[in-house]
Parts: sequence; C-alpha cells; structure tokens
Amino acid sequence: MNETFTPLVVEPDPDANITDLLVDRATASPQLALFSLPTASGGWEDVTALEFHTRVVALAKGFVAAGVHPGEKIAFMCKTRFEWTLVDFALAFAGAVLVPIYETSSPSQVQYILEDSGATGLIVETPDHFARFDEIAGDVPQVARVWQVDLGDLDKLTASGAGVSDDEVERRRTLAKASDLATLIYTSGSTGKPKGVVLTHANFVELSRNAAVVMADVVAPGASTLLFITTAHVFARFISILCVHAGVRVGHQADTKQLLPSLGSFKPTFLLAVPRVFEKVYNSAEQKAEAGGKGKIFRRAADVAIEHSKALDAGHVPLGLKLQFALFDRLVYSKLKSAMGGNVQYAVSGSAPLGLHLAHFFRSLGIRILEGYGLTETTAPATVNLVNKFKIGTTGPALPGVGLKIAEDGEILVKGINVFGGYWNNAEATAEAMVGEWFHTGDVGAIDADGYLTITGRKKEIIVTAGGKNVAPAALEDPIRANPLVGQVVVVGDKKPFISALITLDPEMLPVWLNNNGEAADLSLAAAAVHPKVLAEVQRAVDEANARVSRAESIRKFRVLPIELTEASGHLTPKMSIKRAVILKDFAAEIEGMYSPAPDTQGVSISS
Repeated sequence: MNETFTPLVVEPDPDANITDLLVDRATASPQLALFSLPTASGGWEDVTALEFHTRVVALAKGFVAAGVHPGEKIAFMCKTRFEWTLVDFALAFAGAVLVPIYETSSPSQVQYILEDSGATGLIVETPDHFARFDEIAGDVPQVARVWQVDLGDLDKLTASGAGVSDDEVERRRTLAKASDLATLIYTSGSTGKPKGVVLTHANFVELSRNAAVVMADVVAPGASTLLFITTAHVFARFISILCVHAGVRVGHQADTKQLLPSLGSFKPTFLLAVPRVFEKVYNSAEQKAEAGGKGKIFRRAADVAIEHSKALDAGHVPLGLKLQFALFDRLVYSKLKSAMGGNVQYAVSGSAPLGLHLAHFFRSLGIRILEGYGLTETTAPATVNLVNKFKIGTTGPALPGVGLKIAEDGEILVKGINVFGGYWNNAEATAEAMVGEWFHTGDVGAIDADGYLTITGRKKEIIVTAGGKNVAPAALEDPIRANPLVGQVVVVGDKKPFISALITLDPEMLPVWLNNNGEAADLSLAAAAVHPKVLAEVQRAVDEANARVSRAESIRKFRVLPIELTEASGHLTPKMSIKRAVILKDFAAEIEGMYSPAPDTQGVSISS
C-alpha cells in the first residue's frame, strides 16, 4: 500500500477556535479537575475547569488592559508548568498569537525568533531568561513589553485587568475563525535555520476533536497525565490542548530528577514521552538490580516479558510462559510499574523510533506504548497506534482527517486537517515543502497492507557509501543508544568505504555501570572513553546492532568521544534530537581519523 486516508469522525466547524474548547469544557463539566498544582507538602491541589476558565479570562483582561491587540504576537519563554497553558489560553482569549521560545534558547536564537515573528511583547519565566533577552534587547526595539513570571507579573496583569468587561474579552476571543493563525512555532533547526510554522486554530481544534474520539480509551473520564516534556514543543502543546478538550487532569514536572517522586504522588493514567525516557527507566532498573546482585533475575524477567508480549501477538501464551510471567510479575514488573505511580496504562511516544524490545517489555508490564508520528508542520501527530488498532514496530494508522502517501523515492507525504499553513515569511521553503495538498515530510517510510506507517529514516540523512550502499543511520543508532552506557550515537560514512560511528557515554548511567562492574565510579568521561571495559561494552552494543543489518551496512569502527553532546553545546535540539550537520562539522577530524590509514586506536574499536 502506498496511500491511505482516514475519514473524519467529527465534522469541521469553520467558526471554531481554540478558546471554544475551554468554553465547552467549562460549560459541560465546571467542577471537573482539569489541572493539579504541586503543594509545599508534596501533594497536589486541583484546579477545576470553571476555576481555570475564570483565571484565563482574568489574565486575558490583563493583557487587554496592557494594550495587547488582536492578532498581536507575544513570545513566551518558560519551562513546562501550569502557567504555560494558562498564558496560552489567556492570549487566545485576548485575541493575540503566542510564539513559543524554548527555555534553553541562546540570546541569538531568542533574537532570531523575535525578529522573524515580529513579536511585540515577551513573557519570560526567570531572571536568567530575562538576562538572555536583555543581552539582545537593543536589537529588537519592537519588543516594547516584557513580563517575568517569577516576579509575579501574571498576577499583576490579572489585577490590572479588573476594569475590562467580560463583553470585550468575549468579542476578542471570538474574532479568530478556524482558518486564522493560532500560533507560530519555530522548528528546532536540526537541518538548518529555524522556520516559523504557521498553525491555525483548525489544526488544533479539529485534530483534538477527532483524536479524542479514536483515543477515547486513553483520555477516558478519570484520565490524568503528568507532563514533563517542554510545552514549547508542538507535541506537548497539542496534548495540553487535547486534555482541556477531553477533560483530562494534567500535572506538570519540568525537573526530570524529580520525575519519579512526582509520578508516585500524582499517579497518572498515561504519559507523554520520547523513547529516551523509556530507555532511561529500563536501564536504571537494570543497573539498580545489578547493584543489588539481582541483575540476572532482572534480565531473565525482561526476556520473559518480551517473550510474553510476542506470544500475545501470536494469539497463544504457553502455560510454562504464563507461570514464569506470573512469578516475575510479583518479583519485578509490579515494582517497576509502582515506581511509575502504579496507574499508568498507556504512554504516547514520539519524535524517534522506540526499540521493539522496549515496546514488548512495557506492554507486558501493562503499559501499552502507543507510538505515533508527526512533525511541527503536522501539529504533532499524523499517525498513532490506538488501543484497538495497535501494532508494535509501527507508528500506527493515520488519525481521522489525515491522509498518507509514500512517494516513489520512499518519502512520506501527509495531507489533512493537521497540516500547517506554510512557513512564516518564507514562500520558497513553503513551496518546497507543500506540493498541492501534500506536505513533503523529508522522512522515509512504508505503509503496510493494514494502513500502519513505519518510519525508516530521514531522506536527507540516508548515507551512501563509496560502494553505493544506502544506509539509514537510525537502524543502527537506535539499538546502540538503548545500551545503558551510551548517551548518543551518530553514524557516519557518506562517500566513505565503510560505516563508522561517533558515540558518547551517558554521564548519569556511567558511574552506576562502573560501580556495578568493579571500577571506580568517579571516572571522568575522558578517562572512561578509553577504558578497556567501557570500550568492550560499547563494542558489544555495536555488535548487537550490526547483527541486524548486512555486512555492508555494519559499523566497522567507532570512536567514543570524551565529552557529552548537549543542547548547550549546540549538538542537540530541545527535544534531544541530534544536529547531524553540526556534529559532522565539529568532529570532522575524529571522523577522518577513523578512515585514516595510519594506526588510530584510542577510543576506537573495529567491529568483527
């Protein structure tokens, strides 16, 4: 199959905008807990739909009183927290357009987005965020107003709007129609200069209304989720809006070091995460078991879980496997699920492929990971596995109102209610990405006979070796990165005689692994990068990945870098995707060293 379309289940409303989702929710169930805020005692305090609506309207009045006009663009730089969604809806009620800026953005990135979007106001969260703006303030004179959340400016705005009438807010909130601009979200720049993605009210409204129907099991009455992915990214932004529409209780925890305690107290029924989070949960559990002398038990339990999940797919679980599964459920699985709050049934995963072993493992824990696929330009999801239409190893079928097509060169094309309205001030890029009604994603994949989409890589990232072999980096990078020692993997080899890789170590897992393997836990990254035991473990991960591909596609050499690749170093995007072009440039000497005829063995191993 090379083309599929899923019909709408909710007809579009040309007059609807995002604010209608909150108005409808507050009207239908005013006393429903829509958010929970952390308390000083470690608990959570609920905010009802009616209370949230009241706070949104009050803040919207503050923006009106401050002189914010309909259609005006206001940028927002803030980590994931309740106030993010509060500001999002309040600006929409005031008729304005929110422009998110990642809280980790550099001063030059902040300047670019403010200049390109034409934003005339900025909301920051912290003094550090303000300092980054202050550094470039003279270059963006159109930004006349700056508010800081941590200084209580949202409360001050709310107080200042007391004289604005309800009628004025109602007039403003109903100005925007479905086809009007709702937000400008800038791409992360992993493939070049960021582009402003024009997303309309219809993109969010129609996708939310249709997704809520087909994902009814996930967002059912009583559902709750704890958001920790940055809300500046379209993935979490869409889920936040979907939860308002569906009446899902939402909590926030931006500090991933506090994630497990927060999961334990909040007890969500589903999670939103990227594959790296599931890798961390699995690897941490494995290394903790290893430290307690129970590593073999954990690994056997993991094998049984995976075997059990595959047996479920096959339609029959042998009695012996059932007994083993029941034993490990008491010893291992139940404890791991309890650590995640005890109530998690589903997890929505995106941004990168999830390893098959992780999907099967968590499925046997009673946590079904629903992989999906989408980009900023598709308002996040274009496809997602559903509870009643679920296939491990795929990103699921197209959502209602969405069409998929595979071009002759394997590129995935998308059309439908979720596709953006073009790139802001960039007609050339828009014309390149949109051909008729089809958005050219730049990703390569296939649609199976049942309409499920599988992603195989990025079109521009396909490596062609000197021998003419086409290699998709993700097929090698993802399984290697699943190893607890590994942080990031960058496969190289374009126009080279063989495939190689740059590998970094995970600084959080490294000391745990070293301790479990009888080595000094305080070993530096530089020292670990040349340590024989570390290199042997990385080699094992490389060998396992190589076993999945042909000899011509396998990694022959790798170098373990003595540093960490981070967003701050300029090598990762805010959603932790690698900036391949930047890495290839910055580590050109290390890459050439792997292809040099001269002996070069420090941090390098040759795969068998």
